[in-house]
Amino acid sequence: MIAFRIDRRSGMATYLQLVQQVRQALRLGVLEPGDRLPTAREVVEAVAVNPNTVLRAYRELEREGLVEPRPGRGTFVRRSLSRAASAGDSPLRAEAVAWVARARAAGLEREDVAALAASVLDESFPPPELPPPFIPAPRPPQN
Repeated sequence: MIAFRIDRRSGMATYLQLVQQVRQALRLGVLEPGDRLPTAREVVEAVAVNPNTVLRAYRELEREGLVEPRPGRGTFVRRSLSRAASAGDSPLRAEAVAWVARARAAGLEREDVAALAASVLDESFPPPELPPPFIPAPRPPQN
């Protein structure tokens, strides 16, 4: 079961934080197809958010095809985003844990590590090229 955390200082909408945490749990294999997400009431009690915020997050996840509501039973995971290389017990994760430990030992704070990782990710995974801008065809002259 996933336990949500809300960072009210992050500047990110609360429902997006919930969506992001579910996606991350799906990538890491914490949530798998068939698992039930906490009910809106359970999330509201745990993190003190509006029930509509939880429902909005769950609708977004449903729109993405990641979860499905089952009336009277809850919201269930439809598909995983997990890959063997990103599983909780993978060698890559162990390397990442060791790297973060070295970064902390070197005196880096969480924000420093996040900035460094983000810059490496941006270099390694450049954003996709944007399509050319829409330029309307010229109108034919009117008589």
